[in-house]
Amino acid sequence: MLTLFDALRGMDTISVIVKMICAFILGGVIGLERSYKNRPAGFRTHILVCVGACVASMTGLYLYLVLNLPADMSRIGGNVITGLGFIGGGTIVVTKKHMVKGLTTAAGLWTTGIIGLAIGAGFYEGAIIGSILVLLVETYFSTLRSKIQHAPEFKIAISYYHRNNLDEVLRYCKDEKMSITNLQIAGRKESDIAMYSALVTLRPGGEIDHRDLINRIDKMEGVISIEEL
Repeated sequence: MLTLFDALRGMDTISVIVKMICAFILGGVIGLERSYKNRPAGFRTHILVCVGACVASMTGLYLYLVLNLPADMSRIGGNVITGLGFIGGGTIVVTKKHMVKGLTTAAGLWTTGIIGLAIGAGFYEGAIIGSILVLLVETYFSTLRSKIQHAPEFKIAISYYHRNNLDEVLRYCKDEKMSITNLQIAGRKESDIAMYSALVTLRPGGEIDHRDLINRIDKMEGVISIEEL
């Protein structure tokens, strides 16, 4: 631990002011990056979360150290972390293309709150290092992610007679190193024959010949028809 911060770890007026200013600055720096990228939770939201968590952390310390009450100092912080999960959930949306947006912002907001708790407890080193790492993830890692090549998802619509026929198809897809990211099943009846249809979303583990895959599944027992959407 750095001795530089030893005089500011207590609950005197100077320490409280420094903690609040530190929470304001670190929360603002993280929020500034989110605002620059036009994310749902931006500059002001991150400041409020960080400062609020800092006050909550200091309140627990104040009740125990100053008022000498039999209080659990960690309970307030635990409730803050739980509450931040609900706030972060409001930034997560699912687009029309079934893509999830806002997870990084929600995680950053949650981490910002924990940074505020660390500041309120006087753990300046952890708060500063944590803020640097959050900024590193939200700036540099976002460009690094775009450089990672991955095979795009695709959908296939299958009609089949029995449910175990679909199990065979899904098992074959897994054997071919494909992940099943979504599955929708609908049943229908034509004449006296029960038929089913399924919409399967697949993510290949590498390069794959879609036409060859369709042909192989089409020849499987119980499969009536299959097409790529």
